[in-house]
Amino acid sequence: MSCVVNPVVPHQPVRDYAYYRAALAGQTLPAAFVDLDSFSANLEALKIRAAGLPVRLVTKSVRSMSMIRSIFTAAPFMQGLLCYSPAEAAWLASEGFDDIVVAYPSVEPAHLHAVAAQLREGRSITLMVDCIEQVSIIDTLAKAEGVVFPLSIDLDMSSSFPGIYFGVHRSPVRNVTTALALANEISCRSGVRLDGLMGYEGQIAGLMDAVPGEAVRSAIIRYLKRRSIREVTARRENVVKALTGAGHCLRFVNGGGTGSFESTRIDTSVTELAAGSGLYVPTLFDHYAAFKAAPAAGFALPVTRTPKRNVITCAGGGYIASGPAGKSRLPQPWLPAGCTLIDEEAAGEVQTPVCHPDSVAFGIGDPMLFRHAKAGELCERFNELLLIKDGHIVDRVTTYRGDGKSFL
Repeated sequence: MSCVVNPVVPHQPVRDYAYYRAALAGQTLPAAFVDLDSFSANLEALKIRAAGLPVRLVTKSVRSMSMIRSIFTAAPFMQGLLCYSPAEAAWLASEGFDDIVVAYPSVEPAHLHAVAAQLREGRSITLMVDCIEQVSIIDTLAKAEGVVFPLSIDLDMSSSFPGIYFGVHRSPVRNVTTALALANEISCRSGVRLDGLMGYEGQIAGLMDAVPGEAVRSAIIRYLKRRSIREVTARRENVVKALTGAGHCLRFVNGGGTGSFESTRIDTSVTELAAGSGLYVPTLFDHYAAFKAAPAAGFALPVTRTPKRNVITCAGGGYIASGPAGKSRLPQPWLPAGCTLIDEEAAGEVQTPVCHPDSVAFGIGDPMLFRHAKAGELCERFNELLLIKDGHIVDRVTTYRGDGKSFL
């Protein structure tokens, strides 16, 4: 089984600096925006890559209720939400969304009470667990609330090779034995029931493997991915077979992410995929062997100073992404092309200096366009997203932050 296939390259709009500069004329900066034409092309690409499997929308990569609604309106193959917090799930359920799975374990009482209230309203919200202690706490609260919490088991999908741990430190449920033990524990309690299984192969879905200038490292990563895919696919298949064989009913088996559709969909035990980053397409999703996508989200900073030749200074910009500290987590100058950060200062809290080529000229107040390293984290910095279509701002929608929501 290989993770390298012919890349999916749908028709992608061609954008340049002049296009966005004209669209953003007169707007207050800094500002975040989504290019709806590129966004639609990316949505179509996910449909093609999913090859008929439904795709659960990863909300942490979108973080705008209006954008979530528009996705479901435009794409029937997107079915259900994969949230990152029970509080977020309860809020979205209260706004009319349904079929929600929370991807990460939590036992915060206030958040669980909010979920219980939505369950009583008939909403479907499934919580994630990976140990007996979590199950026990949720079961006790469920009985006090008079509800039954649907649960999903989080199956670890990391690989351990000699001298290399290839994956993320996520769940202690790593095999048939531990999965069955947890499923049996759930079945013995009256306040919870087993609803599904999630096996997210983060080292496949979230790790670029065709980075320009890093041929050796990319080749090694592709090799490790191929080995890991064979191993973890068999693991997930065996666990699903064991659970169903023991009489446990699984409504869904969730797998994959934007970067792993091609390998995850081959696993016949998987009933649905998951994706979110493939819509905005941040810089950490630029270089995959299996697919190409169009940048659809960015932010514009105003040029406020010209301290020296070929250097401008922009207001704000220190929107650093989570994960291992390093250049890959910095926002990157996007348009005009050829602009770069300065290593000694990078992206600053109140100002960001940028080097530009002789061919580019800026005036005070002009926009400098950047892309974030991760998708939804951009929305934690802005109250709204400007929606651009056919070269014009056609709408502006609130982010979670603009709605006064912060969940983690």
